[in-house]
Parts: sequence; structure tokens; C-alpha cells
Amino acid sequence: MSSPDFLCLRIAIARLTTPESNHFAIWVLESPFPGGFNHHDRIWDERLSQIWQSWQEFFSLRGLPQVPHVPSAYVPQFVLEDALNAVLPPTQPGANYTSRLMQGLGMTLWQWLFSGPIEQSLERSLGIAMGQARPLHIRLEIRDPELISLPWEIMQPQSGRPAISLGQQVLFSRSTSAVDPLPDLDLDESLRILLVLGSDEISSAEGQSDRTPVLQLHEEAQVLKDLLEQGTSGLRRRLVDKVPCLVHTLVEPDPATVIRELETGRYNVFFYAGHGVPAPDGGLLFLQAQAPLNGTELAQVLTRCRIKLAVFNTCWGAQPDQRSQAAIPRSSLAEVLLHHGVPAVLAMRDSIADDEALSFIQAFSQALAERHPVEQAIAIARQQLLTIYGFNKAPWTLPVLYMHPQFDGVILEAPRRDVTRLPGEEGQAKKFAAVRSVEDPAKVWPIYGGLMHVGRLPDNDLVIPEPWVSGQHAEIFCRNVSVGGQTQATYFLRDRSRFGTYCYLEGIWQHIHQQEVALNLGTQLRFGSHEGRLLEFIIEGGASRLS
Repeated sequence: MSSPDFLCLRIAIARLTTPESNHFAIWVLESPFPGGFNHHDRIWDERLSQIWQSWQEFFSLRGLPQVPHVPSAYVPQFVLEDALNAVLPPTQPGANYTSRLMQGLGMTLWQWLFSGPIEQSLERSLGIAMGQARPLHIRLEIRDPELISLPWEIMQPQSGRPAISLGQQVLFSRSTSAVDPLPDLDLDESLRILLVLGSDEISSAEGQSDRTPVLQLHEEAQVLKDLLEQGTSGLRRRLVDKVPCLVHTLVEPDPATVIRELETGRYNVFFYAGHGVPAPDGGLLFLQAQAPLNGTELAQVLTRCRIKLAVFNTCWGAQPDQRSQAAIPRSSLAEVLLHHGVPAVLAMRDSIADDEALSFIQAFSQALAERHPVEQAIAIARQQLLTIYGFNKAPWTLPVLYMHPQFDGVILEAPRRDVTRLPGEEGQAKKFAAVRSVEDPAKVWPIYGGLMHVGRLPDNDLVIPEPWVSGQHAEIFCRNVSVGGQTQATYFLRDRSRFGTYCYLEGIWQHIHQQEVALNLGTQLRFGSHEGRLLEFIIEGGASRLS
């Protein structure tokens, strides 16, 4: 479910030889331009291992695997300083060491991944996105399970530049090629969330129930309900743009209840808050202490019921299980759901505290309600965590987003606006302006609010997916003008494109470029080329052409 204007650079990483080798292949799987499918080989060197090992000691709440192999768990301070100095300026007096370490690993990962021909593909892709005023989706496919634990989300190109997962022009996520094609999914008019609150107890191997600190599940549910259903104070948009939302809560349900509720077909977002642990088949979610549900079982019902986004506020949802100190391929909850066809999965890389989770939920839910695509909503929520808890703290690095390679992240329809209606004669139905296809007159695009945006980008009112049409090509707008001492509504076309617009005026085709022209009833239009789609400006309910 991706639009024709979906710009994506998808990159894969795989180990070239044996698990003991640190020799990796990096190559481009999808590119916005034909020459971008480059390949590069990289060695994971000891310097990167030293920074990664030290990063884990400061920022991991639990012991993570040493990825790739580090000869010793002890890294002398002077060795680590030498490694950091290779990518950062020397330490200044009073400099924050943890900030320096966070930045150092982020820059080192960037330099390792985006080097040589891969860097060339990235730079040209960014140039294309900038020229077309569109975001670039960068999706990373990690085929070696030992590399999944790394916080790729903190990558940054240089000191002072934002991390790759924090921006709005570059949208970062993880992905995989081992998926079936995404079926057609219609855009929704509302958010419909099934919120499942899991048990605060986990059964031990001996069958006993180990009590853990009570999660603030009911508080999380109340935050979502208050934010999405009751008030508008949490939304920055006007009331007319507020997304209708339904949040239905299940507290410690059994698996059958969850499946039965999902099969009603009412939901497009699944949200789980509770305990979870890694396992070979996608981990275990403890709906009840004695009734866990594994990722493979959950994936069947989520894909069957067309859930577009699955969110897991549970520890280790983005981490693979391990066997004999080695990570098991495709075993994390997020990966399993994506492989089975869930379009988008958000999970946590490590343990997340309750207050951190609530801050993230608030910002993420609000961004979704404001109609942001999933990747942009994640970036906004991640910025919230960084602002509250600091750059040199782990919370903003914890969310990990997996996206189906064909999913553009759009869940909700654009807001509908009132049609600008023109005055009609007494007793007659009022008329409104529109653009209509000449070849197929049944296709009519009304001009809402006296303004229509035309272009290739999906957020335009009239989307024309033709190569000669610019992303934001033109505007058709209404302006009151004085004619013979009287004021009347007149429509104009304002061209903003690279190749211009062709208007059939006064019996000839005229090329309009970076200028305005008045539109008459029946004016024919072609955007960008003489070969473009033939359209005409009409007044719906009136004659289609001038006599």
C-alpha cells in the first residue's frame, strides 16, 4: 500500500562468511533512481566493537549480546578514548562523557553503513527527495541476527546533526524482504485501537507465579482514552481536523477473547501493554499469568483482521531470542509479525520504564490522531523522549519500528473540507467548481474550500502520478474580482512547477509557467506535458463547456 510518490532507499546487511568472521556485505535493495543499486563490503573493526561494548555498559538495562564478537569485556579507558577521538573532536573540559559516547557510536555506525558506493546512493537519493520536496524513507534490512541488538536508530552523519530517526525529511525504519506482497488496504477515517492490558504476573518454570512490579496499565489506558476520545486539548489541530477515535480495552483477557474481539473487524491498531519475554517463535505475551500467547499465534489473527499497526509496550519485543549464546534468526516479536504480513510493528529494544512509556504513548498517539504517517509519528514521539529525558539517556533509543517494504505508513485519510459552492438562481440547487477528466467524465474532483492543490505528491487534492508532473505542481483557487463595478468569484490557476501547465485558452494551447491565469468554464488543462491527462475546469450542475 505505497503511493506512486513513495521515495524509498532500502539497504540490506548480511555476514559474508562464517559466524566467526566480521566481514559483511552491504547493498541497496530499492532505490529512487536506476543507478542506486550499489554494493559494498565492510569489516567490523575492533574500534567499533570497543565503542559498542562501552555503550552497552552505560545504556543497556540488561546484558545484551556482544555484537559482533569482542575479544574481552574489559575495554581500557585510553583505548576507548582513542576510538572516540577517531570520529569526534578531543574531549573538552567538562564535556559529558555519556553524550560523547552516544554521539560516538551514532557517528561510527553511520560511517560504517554509509560509506563508498552506499554513501553515493544515499546522497543522490537525498538530493532527489529534496528536489521533489518529499521525505526519503530509509529502511534497513538486517539479515544477520547478531546485528539486530545494535541501536541503528541513533546513527548520525556528523557532530551537531540529528540522529537518523529524529527527522521529518528522512524517515527511518527497519524492514525485511521475506514477506508476501501487501494487499490493498483502504485508508481509514478514524483510529480504532484495541488496547490489551496484560498480566502483571509471569509464571515460572515450576508453575509458580512470580510477582513483578505492577505496570501502570490502567493509567496508560486512561491516557489513551482521554487523549483520543474525550477532549481536544491535547490536539494542536482545529476541532474540524480531529480524528474520530475508538479505544476498546481488554484487561488481562485470555487469548480466545483477544481473537474474538479482533475478528469483529472494527480495529486498525493493536496495542499491547504488559510483560513479554523472547522466544524462538516471536516471544511470549503474558495476557494472563497462565495463558501466554506467542508471536506466531498472534500474527495469524492480526494479518487476517487487516491490522495496520501493532504497538508493543513490552520489554524486548524487538530483540531476538538466543540459543547457546547466539541470536536466533527471525525470532523477535517485531520480525515475526512483519514476516507474517503486519504492515507496521513498533516494539522496544530494551526495558522501558513506566514513565518513559507513558510519555512516548502520549506523544505517539497524538501524532497519529493528527494524521501523521507512522514513521513521522514515531519520530515526533522519539523527540519527546529525548527532550524530557536527555540525549545522553537511553529512552529515546528504545522504540524500534519495522515496516513492510510496500507500506508507506499512511493509515488515515486526509481531512475532508467543505466544497466551495457558487450562488445559484432562486429555487435551484447551488453549483460548485470542480476539475473533471475529459476521457472519463465520471471522474470529478470538487474544489474544496476554494482551493485545490495539484501534483504528484499524495497529500495533493488532485494527485496525478505522471513523471512530468511536479510534486507540488499547481494551485486552483478562487478570488473575488471586480467586473463592471460588481464583485464576482473567479477561479485562477497558479503554476509552481518545473515544466509548466498547458491551458486551452482562446482557441489555442498556451504554456503557463510560474504565473497565474484565469479559468473559464470548460477550460481544458494538461499538467507538465502535451501528453498529460486531459482535464477540464467545470461548474458541477451547470454546462460543461462554454457555448
